[in-house]
Amino acid sequence: MPSEQQYILLPTRGMQAPFAAAAAVGGKAINSIHSFLTQLHPAIGATTVTPNISLRVLDSIHENGAKLVQMAPEYVSALRAAQPGLRLVPVVYYRPAVARYKIESGMTVKSVSVSTGVKLKVVIGKTAQPAAGASVVAFTDFEQRVGAEATTDAKGNVTLALASGKKVERLYIYPKLAAWGYADKNVSIKNGMTIALVPIDLQYQDVVRYFYDRFHDDGGAGIKVGVIDTGSGPHPDLNIAGGANTVVGEKPADYGDNGEGHGTHVAGIIAAQHRPNRRIRGVAPSAELRSYRVFAKGSDKASNYSIAKAIDRAVQDGCDILNMSLGGGPVDEATKDAISEAYNQGTISICAAGNDAANPISFPSSDSLAVAVTAIGRVGTFPGHTTSAEAVGKPKATTDPKLFFANFSNYGVDVDLTGPGVGVISTVPGGFGVMDGTSMACPAVVGMAARILADSTLLKGMKRDQLRAQYMVQTVLAGAKKLGLGATYEGQGALL
Repeated sequence: MPSEQQYILLPTRGMQAPFAAAAAVGGKAINSIHSFLTQLHPAIGATTVTPNISLRVLDSIHENGAKLVQMAPEYVSALRAAQPGLRLVPVVYYRPAVARYKIESGMTVKSVSVSTGVKLKVVIGKTAQPAAGASVVAFTDFEQRVGAEATTDAKGNVTLALASGKKVERLYIYPKLAAWGYADKNVSIKNGMTIALVPIDLQYQDVVRYFYDRFHDDGGAGIKVGVIDTGSGPHPDLNIAGGANTVVGEKPADYGDNGEGHGTHVAGIIAAQHRPNRRIRGVAPSAELRSYRVFAKGSDKASNYSIAKAIDRAVQDGCDILNMSLGGGPVDEATKDAISEAYNQGTISICAAGNDAANPISFPSSDSLAVAVTAIGRVGTFPGHTTSAEAVGKPKATTDPKLFFANFSNYGVDVDLTGPGVGVISTVPGGFGVMDGTSMACPAVVGMAARILADSTLLKGMKRDQLRAQYMVQTVLAGAKKLGLGATYEGQGALL
């Protein structure tokens, strides 16, 4: 028998079914979708059995709305027959939109074992501080994503399943914190070699600070921003006002970072607090930050159910802007409906375009009600031989020849804005780290959107409805300036 699968049950339209009593037509009982979903609501954790259907309710967003269920495939058809207006959406997964190269599944070099592989040491700067927890990726065939990867231990040591002296096409190192990423080409990896990473200088002017250093600390006051991500904080430079964990089976109040660091980095770009003797301040330091964790502990995958539930909760909490630095594959109805419901209640979603160097952009940024953000960088805002230096691409901006479109960024006709996303220093658990990606460009745009909307006296008196969302998007896009990259790369331009 096929194994059980997870599905999201959705009403015919939207996230909640309008009330409709059960009725009898021609002597046959018709149970409304509202009634059906309401009957399932108290059954969380239990198996619900009818003559033809057996399913287990795992979680519920609303009493009369979306449910996460688990059932065997043979019951799907029976459920559709019993409730024709009910939508069954498969559970799919999204990943953070950070630009990192990985070995493709099943494409590791198998001729050498880890026990006999090449041993390296990764340190930070001249002090030779061990770079613990750094991801080391060596490609013997970059185009096919073949090679070896491993993570450094507490002393910065790592063993790759490659022979000593093996020449690799590309070598990447992604440290967790305190240093810039490392990138090099055509490297002969030898046993016992040490690689020193460039340490982070908190006085350094990275690409976000290049554009936004001039602003005052009161930017974004009165605007609530929900970060739907791996969780944010705790960090001394972040003030997280609240949030929720929507991962099924985890504690709802545990909305801090899941250990991946991505959500904390994103939150810091938006609203890290100013500290003396450092440049690492968020774009809108006075915006109210709320964290919605949709990735399980230690995981880089978030389900569409967790995302939909997070969007719903953020709207309930009064968030004005949602930052979604994540992406997936085809359009899924659960996330799409959640974005639409948020829009209809006066909350806008700003989403990362994705990092596949592809056209079109990824979902959910491709949704017509989302604001899609690509990534740009600027020569001179990152050191050489770093992952950021690898991102220099085309086209170049006509307004500034040092500005470039990031070579990892997706692009296309659905793009609305572009933002700085190459070599961004921000908060991570335990300190500060550097990341590249549309994941970073997205919160930079969100921060500027918060600043723009905070200055709108009209917004403060508006009802939380579709008109409000429409006004917010129009106001933000009207503040963009063209860089000369072309519409498929920058949309309306950048918020500078």
